[in-house]
Amino acid sequence: MTLGPEHLIIAPILIPFFAGALLLVYDERQRRAKLTIGLIAIAATLLVSVELLVRSKTSAFTGNSEIGFYLLGDWAAPYGITLVVDRLSAMMLVLTGLLALPALLYAAAGWHRQGQHFHSMFQFLVMGLNGAFLTGDLFNLFVFFEVLLAASYGLLLHGGGALRVLGGLHYIAINLTGSLLFLIGVSLVYGATGTLNMAQLSMLVPALPEARLPLFQAGAAFMALAFLIKSGIWPMSFWLPTAYMAGAAPVAAMFAIMTKVGVYVILRLSFLIFGTGAAASAGFGAEVVILGGLATIAFGLLGVLASQGLGRIAAHLVLVSSGTVLAAGGFVMMGAEPQILSAALFYLVSSTLAISALFLLIEPMSREDGSIASMLALTADAYGLDEQDEETAPEVGLAIPGTLTVLGLAFGACVIALAGLPPLSGFLGKLGMLQGLLSEGAATPGLSWAFVILLILSGFATLLSLGRVGIQTFWATEGEPPRVLALEIVPVVVLIAMLLALTVKADVTLRYMRDVGEALQQSSIYAEGVLGAPRATEEEGGP
Repeated sequence: MTLGPEHLIIAPILIPFFAGALLLVYDERQRRAKLTIGLIAIAATLLVSVELLVRSKTSAFTGNSEIGFYLLGDWAAPYGITLVVDRLSAMMLVLTGLLALPALLYAAAGWHRQGQHFHSMFQFLVMGLNGAFLTGDLFNLFVFFEVLLAASYGLLLHGGGALRVLGGLHYIAINLTGSLLFLIGVSLVYGATGTLNMAQLSMLVPALPEARLPLFQAGAAFMALAFLIKSGIWPMSFWLPTAYMAGAAPVAAMFAIMTKVGVYVILRLSFLIFGTGAAASAGFGAEVVILGGLATIAFGLLGVLASQGLGRIAAHLVLVSSGTVLAAGGFVMMGAEPQILSAALFYLVSSTLAISALFLLIEPMSREDGSIASMLALTADAYGLDEQDEETAPEVGLAIPGTLTVLGLAFGACVIALAGLPPLSGFLGKLGMLQGLLSEGAATPGLSWAFVILLILSGFATLLSLGRVGIQTFWATEGEPPRVLALEIVPVVVLIAMLLALTVKADVTLRYMRDVGEALQQSSIYAEGVLGAPRATEEEGGP
């Protein structure tokens, strides 16, 4: 069997898998070796993801399609395990790599030595995320979902402390419940259709007998509930702020994309299985997604205004981001302007990068007496958060000059991007959604105007709350500025640079997002491509 371009599709799963397994062999005292291996693995995964994204824009996979397929064991769909890469999954793979590399570099400042097996768990988390974005069937989606959750449990509890244990226990309990709901939903869908292959489901649902339709829709509802919990939708989002603010800085930075796994699955399955060609099931659950997204934005912006600590503000901004993309996707499911979806995907990338950078800024900004630590005191006392001891202090390294200037510029860029102010990418994403809603809002005028109002208010709340934090940190500082290592600020600068690149190349990126949205709504291309993917033996003229 010749090695074709399709074999590259499995690399984002295999590279972190083997790297994580190899790192288990190394002793915890060999931190530099483990860090080096981890960085090489993440960099290689990112390079492969970029190559897959480039190929998804052309016909480099099969010669006549922008969708690539990998049949494990050379078993044809729907009987075998199929990995599928298209524009949406390639985009999510690249975004995962762009977050993972700075987060792992930041961990080298000292966070990776607070507990056991940090690097292995980090690699397995990346493996689970990449697998969830690539899989083409629901069973393996459940498998990769559990892999990334198992790794996230260990990472969230990494370093110990009362706040982490409290947030971690809630996080584990909620996600185990979500896994149970997902498993129930998968079993119901299989009982109604006899398959778990996403492509085959999209072909079977339009012709599903009326007697089986309630069972199938019940299963779909259970699965949707599981992933809506993961995406942090209200009212199932009360666990998220405490859990996310409790994690170590590099862990919280990676958790910025964890909610996007739920958002990705909701968008993928909604347009693939419940699209316009799904007959009686067309648009199933779209109104629930819209209402839930709007309620999540409202809850998130109120949490942003009410929070004193930067960690809780950042965690609530995660909810605002997820709610915005879910609501936008729901409007497009109901027939609104497709521009809303492409702008929402652009906003998803921008907000995820900015929130990740904000999580990395929390600890450097809260260092020393003259910082935001004074505002965090009440929160720390309430949750029993211990002060940083010698064991968790940053490792010796090169301290950067002009600390407050660099921190202030990075923080300001995050504020502008998250508030949706010009000239950064957050403004472009929100403006695109507003234009689409105002031009096609006649179908659901009440919900459309509610979304417009909440979108504007969320930006205002973000500006007000983060502005208050910035004033307290950079204008009310007394004494010597905090000592910040280059390893702590370089990853933040890299993420900010990505935001700037996203803004400068907005025309190219928005065109790509428009293509992603159009491909999502053409479910037949995905389904026919997966079910018609040739086996390697067939390509070579075998039996």
